[in-house]
Amino acid sequence: MIEAKKVVKRFGLKVILKGVDFHVKRGEFVVLVGPNGAGKTTFLRILATLSRANMGEIKIGGFHLPRDAASVRKILGVVSHQPLLYGDLTAEENLEFYARMYNLQNVSERVQEVLVLVGLQVRRKDLLREFSRGMQQRLAIGRAILHNPTLLLFDEPHSGLDQEAAAMLDNLLREVAAQGRTVVMTSHDLLRTPGLASRVDILSKGVIHVSLRGADLEPQKFPELYRSAVND
Repeated sequence: MIEAKKVVKRFGLKVILKGVDFHVKRGEFVVLVGPNGAGKTTFLRILATLSRANMGEIKIGGFHLPRDAASVRKILGVVSHQPLLYGDLTAEENLEFYARMYNLQNVSERVQEVLVLVGLQVRRKDLLREFSRGMQQRLAIGRAILHNPTLLLFDEPHSGLDQEAAAMLDNLLREVAAQGRTVVMTSHDLLRTPGLASRVDILSKGVIHVSLRGADLEPQKFPELYRSAVND
């Protein structure tokens, strides 16, 4: 699904990504972790077609970036730090707006399906500005999956959530991944990550230092492994 080779990104004289190799198979749930400034969000923005690499080769779903960016966007759903929703619209109206942007058929039916999936069907008539941060994140995921994308990109979706909201979001992420979608997520939560991912990659100093199978990770031991990798 994703093939990235020797990806380099510079901002002026500062090199953020120093030759990242990153490969994701269809149906994998991969989490990128790393210290602040490691380049996680920068790399995710490149995959999301929101930024361009200075060097390297990237293919997503068989399409080349940046040449085929329009084709990549059709198979992509993105959840960033901002939910990209409208506070003066209801949950239902927000999804209806995006469904029409995607030129979906059977808009009402699809919106109701997504509201049920993200657990907001009973709040469908409430304004977004009345929602908690966790509920807004769930609706943002609903927005991202409306058009049934094959690849989902999440940039630290747990940021700012309390434990209860984060646990609800975990369940939703598992449901979304269980539908066969490919998921790439950045995170700074070292205890939560191993329980979600089929693979964890540690990005530090502009490159991926370690790639680990989620099934092999013990949540309580992962923080120590992580510190060893980033301080190497």
